[in-house]
Amino acid sequence: MSVEGKVVVVTGGAKGIGRWVAKTFAKEGARLAIADVAPMDTVMGEVQALGAEAMAVRTDVCVEDEVRSLMDRVYRRYGRIDVLINDAAIVTHFHEGAPRWPRIRDMDEAFFDKVMRTNLGGTFLCTKHVLPYMESLNAGHVIHFGQGTLKVRPNAAPNIGTCVYGVSKLSIRAFAKFVAEEEREFNICVLSMGPGSGGGDERARETGAGIPGGGGGIVTEDSPQWARESPRPAQVESVGDRYVLAAQASMDFSGHQVTVRDGALAIVED
Repeated sequence: MSVEGKVVVVTGGAKGIGRWVAKTFAKEGARLAIADVAPMDTVMGEVQALGAEAMAVRTDVCVEDEVRSLMDRVYRRYGRIDVLINDAAIVTHFHEGAPRWPRIRDMDEAFFDKVMRTNLGGTFLCTKHVLPYMESLNAGHVIHFGQGTLKVRPNAAPNIGTCVYGVSKLSIRAFAKFVAEEEREFNICVLSMGPGSGGGDERARETGAGIPGGGGGIVTEDSPQWARESPRPAQVESVGDRYVLAAQASMDFSGHQVTVRDGALAIVED
């Protein structure tokens, strides 16, 4: 199986991990549709330089009409949609020096709603509007950026300020499980995958505001220079081609959180 010639929609693809993922698909010969609210000139230049056919569609994943229009435009351009990468999200990214998010006791309702609406709600809308196109093919892959576990890991350092983000990602993982059950009859593989190892790596974590690596995450080309030069956070190269592999997953993986181990997909057990 290969992604060459497949039509891949990457949300949140203008920068960060989404930008990296778009390039990994471009290298494998996929045809791309990149969606974001941020300017996409840089990533479009990069994927086209790799020889990929690509289109950029400004899309706010929180707005249903824009998501519906995105999928319609992709279909009109390419005649099919094979893969959806649901990357668009509001992330903590404390390693970039941003202040920590408030504790729940101090959080404004509007901020909570914005994170959940973007991360979980955007995943819902993009999935909702891509499924009819995939069902018409009786095939497809929907890959969510959902990860995490409720299992308490011994000696894990606290990560205060990540509550709503973590809740959104665990919710996306559950969303994948239930949508997978609905779409199995259409041979659509729905799974969740984080950009990291998924192996419960508990690196030493400082919890002060703006501490490099203090909130986890992966440093990308779009991170500040000091963050990119820091030896502690994972570098974007560590993501590798994991999402390309996920886009070729068999139906045995549908409904699960997956990761890559020894170059192959593996189901993440709690």
